[in-house]
Amino acid sequence: MSKEKNVGLGLFERYLTIWVVLCMIIGVLVGRFVPQIPDFLQCFEYANVSIPVTILIWLMIYPMMMKVDFKSIKDVGKNPKGLFVTWIVNWFIKPFTLFGIAYVFLYIIFEGFITPDLAKDYLSGAVLLGAAPCTAMVFVWSHLTKGNPAYTVVQVATNDLIILVAFIPIVAFLLGVGGVSIPWRTLVLSVVLLVVVPLFGGVLTRTFIIKKKGEDYFNNQFIFKFNNVTIIGLLLTLIIIFSLQGDVILSNPIHIILIAVPLVIQTFFIFFVAYFAAKLLKLPHNVAAPAGMIGASNFFELSVAVAISLFGADSPVALSAIVGVLVEVPVMLILVKIANSTKKWFART
Repeated sequence: MSKEKNVGLGLFERYLTIWVVLCMIIGVLVGRFVPQIPDFLQCFEYANVSIPVTILIWLMIYPMMMKVDFKSIKDVGKNPKGLFVTWIVNWFIKPFTLFGIAYVFLYIIFEGFITPDLAKDYLSGAVLLGAAPCTAMVFVWSHLTKGNPAYTVVQVATNDLIILVAFIPIVAFLLGVGGVSIPWRTLVLSVVLLVVVPLFGGVLTRTFIIKKKGEDYFNNQFIFKFNNVTIIGLLLTLIIIFSLQGDVILSNPIHIILIAVPLVIQTFFIFFVAYFAAKLLKLPHNVAAPAGMIGASNFFELSVAVAISLFGADSPVALSAIVGVLVEVPVMLILVKIANSTKKWFART
């Protein structure tokens, strides 16, 4: 058991939180002092989707996609309880608890620090985050908690389908407006590029390697060559994202903390709701951990893109959505450690 922990990601895994914080700082500094770099990267966008970030996300989740055996996906239907946990938590609990928690903090607890107009805008950004549970990044968290690849794919795929029909009604209801629009190209393109394309590539690679060299070689040698790729992709993604938003973050340091408080509380809360629900249902850890992660984290690429499209890049709403990116990765790494340290709570797989 101890030998398994020391192979593969090794140095990256042990100090991942430090690397993440360093990359976030580097990204902000690059955006502040070398703005030519983010300006150049912004030239490669389509429908508010960053092509460089998309490529790095492919690097992050491609190794896990290669682990997906489509023969095992059919077995997910034999034990759908993990899917029910994901659906109920993500769509019947998360958007509304985040709205409630953010409302209490922004309008009541922080009343002396934030004007009502700003509170309304920050709450709008929180709503956009709460209505868009994670898709691509959940493969990273699942990978770090040794989640079931096939089950995670189904959890994410069904979540993406629900986003297509549920995102707008939930946002419209919670914001109290009827004319909420959404850049459909951004939504559809994000799902296709961040999930469908890497899944297709991973399956093709798996099929080709197994056909050429056998399943034993694939499982015991080939797949381990990509262990560091996921973490490197994550760190480079953070540098790019924070270089693009560096000025916004540096110009609102106090408000960033105020916005972050309810988001962090919500992240821990929703993770444990899903995690303990999975435990009560006697689900294995490799299903329970991704179920908790997919609800706790957010589809921040979509949330930020929608905030910018609806309210403008310099709006308080966009700032609130960007804070979701700022706090998510460090908090999710803490939850990964919690999930890994409580694996003994769950049935063996």
